[in-house]
This record gives sequence, C-alpha cells and structure tokens, in this order.
Amino acid sequence: MAYLDNNTITVNATLTKKGREILAKKGELKISSFSLSDDEIDYRLYDPTHPQGSAFYDVAIRNTPVFEPFTDESQVLKYKLVTLAPGVTAIPVIEVGLDSISVASSYRGETVISPSTTPAFNTTLGYTIILANREAGTILGEGLEESVGATIPSFIGDVSSQSSQVATGTRFTFVPNNSLSNTIVTNITIIGNESGGSKTIPVTVKVT
Repeated sequence: MAYLDNNTITVNATLTKKGREILAKKGELKISSFSLSDDEIDYRLYDPTHPQGSAFYDVAIRNTPVFEPFTDESQVLKYKLVTLAPGVTAIPVIEVGLDSISVASSYRGETVISPSTTPAFNTTLGYTIILANREAGTILGEGLEESVGATIPSFIGDVSSQSSQVATGTRFTFVPNNSLSNTIVTNITIIGNESGGSKTIPVTVKVT
C-alpha cells in the first residue's frame, strides 16, 4: 500500500504474495489490521535553520518522492510505525542474550535464541527473525499460534530474498548446516513485531 503522491490522500493498494495465497485458498480476504512505515523519509533533512522560516523546515522531506506499492511488504516495511505508551520517547530495546553465534558445521545440537524486550513488548505478536544466508543453517520459530510478520525475508540492501530465511515466534533455535564445504559468515536480525526496533548478531558456521 502506498500514497500516490505527496499532495493527496489517495492510497493505492496491492496484494502481497501472502494475500494472494489466502485469496486463492479462501476466496475472500478479511483484513483486520495493517502496518505503516516511513521508509522513504530521511529525518536528517528536517532543517530548523532554514532561512525562510518554520514553514520550510520540512520542505525537503515533503518533496521527497514516495514509494509505489510493493507486493513484498518486507521490502518496504523496514521502519514500521508503532504505537507506544504516552511518554515513551525511544523504541524499546530488544535483547537476545547472545553477542554472536559461532558453531562448527558438524555440531548436532541447537542454539537457542530467546529474545526479550525492555520495557515489555512483543509478547503477543512475537518477533520476526531473519537469517541472511540460508546456507548457514535453519531457523525454527515457536511460541505463536499463527505465523505473523514478513512473508519474504529480506530488506533492500540485504542479501536477496532467495538466499535468506525467515521465521516468526517468541523463541527460536538455530541448527547449523552439517553439509557445508566452506565456512560461512552471515548474520541474524531479530525484529519486534509490536514494538519495532531490531537487533542483529553475527553468525559463523565453521568448517574444520
């Protein structure tokens, strides 16, 4: 979904891949919620020293082109707008209890990733986790009755969606790829589905 231009409130909407799947399966859509983002806005362009006065502080932002709608919401919802309690002035911090993950490809166990948010958020919709390079291993999510979040796991500027993997949940496990022939260095990003914000940690799967 996207505004057609900066001067009207006309909105153009198109179905995502997930939306088309649901429509084909059930024959109808019951949209109960939606997400908004300000991906195209660079707030550094706000200029309170503009020589023409306060009416022009945000002129550069207002003149910024807006995005057309994409069928892959994860390509345009990197910076989602969220509703937080009155008085909150910062995005709640996501912690995962791990600074990095480094395992041998021959490791047969699981590495547990249990995100938490301070102050408390993401207890209902959980988190979306993105493994940038799916060749490194497999990410499994649990703790949610129904899958939520991104349908294709990459953002513009990251690796292509064809080579990354996504999962949603409140708790995750990472299982390394036992068939690797070369060491892989990549990263995992955890995103709060309610609070916004994200945490990225490096991942190394070593071949010895």
